[in-house]
Amino acid sequence: MPFLSADNSQITRKQSFRSLEMVKVDMDKEFDLQPFGVDYGRLENGLVYYVKCNPKPKKRAALALAVKVGSVLEEEDERGVAHIVEHLAFSATKKYTNHNIVKFLESIGAEFGPCQNAVTSFDETVYKLLVPIDKPELLSEAIQVLAEFSSEIRLSKDDLEKERGAVMEEYRDNRNASGRILDAYWTSMMEGSKYAERLPIGLENLIKTVSSQTLKQFYQKWYHLCNMAVIAVGDFSDTKSVIELIRTHFGHKYLALDPPPIPHFPVPSHEDPRFSYFVEPEASGSAVMISYKMQADEVKTVKDYREMLVKSMFRIALNRRFFKISRRKDPPYFSCSIAAYVLVRQLKAYIMTSSCKEKGTLEALESMLIEVARVRLHGFSEREISVVRALLMSRIESAYLERDQMESSSLRYEYSQHFTDNKPIVGIEYEAQLQKSILPEILASEVSKFAEKLWTSCSCVIQIVEPQASARSDDLKNIVMKINKLEKERSISPWDDEHIPEEIVNSKPNIGNIVQQHEHVNIGATELILSNGMRVCYKCTDFFNDQVLFTGFSYGGLSELPESKYFSSAMGSTIAEEIGVFGHRPSVLMDMLAGKRVDVDMEVRAYRRTFYGDCSPFYLETALQLVYQLFTTNVTPDDEVIKRVMQVEEEAILARERDPYTSFANRAREINYGNSYFFRPFRTSDLRKVNPLKACEYFNTCFKDPSTFTVVIVGNINPTVALPLILQYLGGIEKPPEPIFHFNCEYIKGLPFKFPKTITREVVSSPMIEVQCMVRLCFPIELKKGTLEEEIHYTGFLSKLLETKLLQLLRFKHGQIYSASVSEFIDGDLPCLTGDIRGDVRINFSCDPKISLKLVDIALNEILRLQEEGPSDQDVTTILEIEQRAHENGLEENYYWLNRILCSYQSRIYSGDVGTSFKILDEGRSKVRKSLTPLTMQLALQRIMPRKNQHTVVILMPQTSWSKRLRSIPQWTLHGIDPKILAAIAGLTILALSLRRYSQKS
Repeated sequence: MPFLSADNSQITRKQSFRSLEMVKVDMDKEFDLQPFGVDYGRLENGLVYYVKCNPKPKKRAALALAVKVGSVLEEEDERGVAHIVEHLAFSATKKYTNHNIVKFLESIGAEFGPCQNAVTSFDETVYKLLVPIDKPELLSEAIQVLAEFSSEIRLSKDDLEKERGAVMEEYRDNRNASGRILDAYWTSMMEGSKYAERLPIGLENLIKTVSSQTLKQFYQKWYHLCNMAVIAVGDFSDTKSVIELIRTHFGHKYLALDPPPIPHFPVPSHEDPRFSYFVEPEASGSAVMISYKMQADEVKTVKDYREMLVKSMFRIALNRRFFKISRRKDPPYFSCSIAAYVLVRQLKAYIMTSSCKEKGTLEALESMLIEVARVRLHGFSEREISVVRALLMSRIESAYLERDQMESSSLRYEYSQHFTDNKPIVGIEYEAQLQKSILPEILASEVSKFAEKLWTSCSCVIQIVEPQASARSDDLKNIVMKINKLEKERSISPWDDEHIPEEIVNSKPNIGNIVQQHEHVNIGATELILSNGMRVCYKCTDFFNDQVLFTGFSYGGLSELPESKYFSSAMGSTIAEEIGVFGHRPSVLMDMLAGKRVDVDMEVRAYRRTFYGDCSPFYLETALQLVYQLFTTNVTPDDEVIKRVMQVEEEAILARERDPYTSFANRAREINYGNSYFFRPFRTSDLRKVNPLKACEYFNTCFKDPSTFTVVIVGNINPTVALPLILQYLGGIEKPPEPIFHFNCEYIKGLPFKFPKTITREVVSSPMIEVQCMVRLCFPIELKKGTLEEEIHYTGFLSKLLETKLLQLLRFKHGQIYSASVSEFIDGDLPCLTGDIRGDVRINFSCDPKISLKLVDIALNEILRLQEEGPSDQDVTTILEIEQRAHENGLEENYYWLNRILCSYQSRIYSGDVGTSFKILDEGRSKVRKSLTPLTMQLALQRIMPRKNQHTVVILMPQTSWSKRLRSIPQWTLHGIDPKILAAIAGLTILALSLRRYSQKS
């Protein structure tokens, strides 16, 4: 949270955080209201602007129009109007019609998508663009688009009718279990305020019936330049020219003579806690939420800033206690945390949330309240606060080190917050100096004192969520009174902390050595073969000063296992992680790593075992120590841990069964991939097959033999420092006397996919509280070995083409969906597998169930049209531009390079030289890009996705009567299926589904 503006000229930009001098802090010093480090001003017509030169990402600009107008300004007959106006901004303005703004954005490689380009909240609406600026005219036109939003949105009757369906679909998407729970909680939190009845999505009836005239009245009443700010952050040569562009496009707009002031809507406080007991049959689990509302912080002075740090320390310290409690024997909850949220303007809340076992909400509530009371009675220990202090110091150090490498979109967000919420902006250098000076002075007693703000008599709201009722509201009140009584009697014992070892590795391993070394100039990477057989490839970058990423992998995984061993082995990594795969229990390791910017994890999947992580260059040794511990630790079953893990898994299974989407997802998976135990999710009966001892034994073989692993490291690496650490902790892993998990192309076993060979269509009916409908179309694909890499690139381009065209058709032309996604899945592009590669292209969208079959026809006909006629020149130009922009951004990211190098190792073309495979892959991309024309795209569609031969359609529908369902079946005859066959299928389906439903009830 970058605050503070001060005279920091004495701080050189090259100075390291650790050499920053601590300063004498004047607590009464006020921060400058002027935002630091940005050209800030106001035009004569009242428009505020923020302009900042920032080189990350290169040749890009993050733009925004922030408007202090949100849903709380709506009248009763306008509920949802602010959000609809935001939608229609991209539909048509005075200059741009027929979604030409979207077409412009896509044509320059700036993708358009849900929540990417605009957001409407209670108090503001923000329009956002991330555009390339390598051509001078692009920045000017993008700013002109924002200018159109400010006063020229058309809001015609035709525009509104075309967009209603998309808005309704967004509304429907929110009417699931999570949406209902949050809506109920919000209403309880905001009771007595206008905010309680002004959810931005609005009311269903008004979305369906509101007139364009009502939209125009709202727009004309509130959208005034004095309520707006333009934000431009990007790789500009200078700021003056950008400010002139803002003047050009906004300066001629007039200032309204008498614009209405933005009113303030207070949220009343209350002494008595509010209790909400919410039964949600589709809930993902049982949960408890406790909120304490209070005025939002106003950080005007150094003293305010210090108080903000104290509150942050309180949250972190309490969260660490919650985590440790969740790892105890018979814990009261599976997870619990506290966070601070700004709810609306001038109001924030500290919200504690826990998930727990079914019928365990009262126990969870009691534990959460007791922990806050324990802090009030006994406080945090100095050791706890020293850990928190180290964490905060580490975070500000990382921010300081990367102060010149912030993303433009992050800075855009900060300037938007400054405008809408008056959050001060200051130089990170001064903030780092302040934190370094203030944090050591904050005592445990001061942090503990904040618990006094969290009494249940301080505007507290308590909500219990359960899938089926097991308690009453009176039970919640009784628990509150019980804890108050215990605290008054001082019957709550102090916190009992556990011993924390000093060192992660007890004794350092013997140092390995380098057997071979190769320089891959085209990658800018060095490859080492260590004496224990491990292969290490590292690439030094300067994209981020405080980031090093790494991934290690070895072939062989769950695909090798028969069903008798699968379930125990599949649970192995979950069980092992809770026991402690790095030689220490998770709750202990958390404290050992406090203040160290390092994170390491692992996973065991079908074909590979992988460890991965990221760290600061300062803590590369710690990260490699954890990898060493992963290879040298043997986990053994712990009854308490096993019981807790199994309980969590069982609750997750029950939650999936309550979700209407589960039957849809399971059936779609079965139709498209077969019914192997590899593909279906765990059931409670599968859990009973898990042998904890066998699970641990399997996991202990997964990360043992270093000679089978390849490790890729990318980031701010100093080889002089890193190489000795690599040889110590990676080279020091002993190679076992007998090979473990040695696989090559003759031994590894592919997953038993059974891709459909015919056209399959099915409606999955699921009981649900509110109507939801999801459509999934899958096209099996088969890529031939001879042209494999080119075909993979073609498949990626085809997916982007289909996503763009279906969005244009279903969203912008027909106005019946909110979003559509197209993704490709490819199985078997590995050096250790032979044969042709199989997979599918998957299309997903949600819609009104009444028109789902119609939209499926439209989507299929569009694919058929593209196969027969091909895309347009503009279509091809658009997807090439989108892909190129994404590629250019990626070249400045460590994650992108890490994945490219990993793909070079893991692609089937790899034969021992990663530089060569990287070159082939790169050339393959360039070759496909150069060859892309409407004709080659058309031929690729015909070749890769022959729709006439095979595809599947699975639709999730609300459960209806059998007569209605039978009446809908003949619509499928449009695709050439004989009605008699359909009738027979229908009869068998009814019988099968009836038996299935009966068995589930039993």
